Amino acid sequence: MKHLPLTCGIAHGADEVAEAQRLRHRVFRDELGAQLPPGTDELDADRFDPHCDHLVVRDSTVNRVVGTYRLLSPDGAVRAGGFYAETEFDLTRLATLRPATLEIGRACVDPAYRNGAVLARLWSGITHYAFEHGLAYVMGCASISVADGGRTAAAVCDRLRHEQPAPPAWRVVPHRPFPLHAVPRDPDVTVPPLIRGYLRMGAYVCGDPAWDQEFGTADLLLLLPVARMDARWVRRFGRDAYRVRRAGARAA
Repeated sequence: MKHLPLTCGIAHGADEVAEAQRLRHRVFRDELGAQLPPGTDELDADRFDPHCDHLVVRDSTVNRVVGTYRLLSPDGAVRAGGFYAETEFDLTRLATLRPATLEIGRACVDPAYRNGAVLARLWSGITHYAFEHGLAYVMGCASISVADGGRTAAAVCDRLRHEQPAPPAWRVVPHRPFPLHAVPRDPDVTVPPLIRGYLRMGAYVCGDPAWDQEFGTADLLLLLPVARMDARWVRRFGRDAYRVRRAGARAA
């Protein structure tokens, strides 16, 4: 699947936002078994969506959205009544970072396109967005499935909390902790690609995982200071790789 005609940009208009939400619904509910609210018309949508910009990757040969992230700026978080991460964690210690923090979430790639190309374009878009808006931090909840009883999640969380822990001043506390102490570990684990990409760019793990029972995941809060990004990642996900579609760029 080389040289795919993939474009990346901010969704413009309700129809394109709905395409991204429909992809999220297919992946989260049909593939991963998330317990989404009924009556959503095959869309994954919540109270944060109207206040986010929706980053989408489109395969122009079939005219279909094949990857998405939603981006919540500091101003968007004010309008939404907070960051999504605050539904899972006490972010009191990160209060001083709020005006300069971009929250990313609802990462989703079509199963037929999980070869790295779509994810690379999404991270190109995130990097460009952060630079363009003068934001110093990228924050997001990184999810690990607990479908195996939590064995993989427990092992991955243990490993990451020790490999790249956040400074004590940036540690957060989950509202509903995932019970690491009660779960046996899988000794041979693979860190999910989305999380591995975060860490390679320099993200910190901000403490213990939360338990998202609706999505069936253990969630770690990751925080990436933009200034900490390795120069090779800045070059790889630089501005030239991101084709911005200006018309109707704001989803809110």
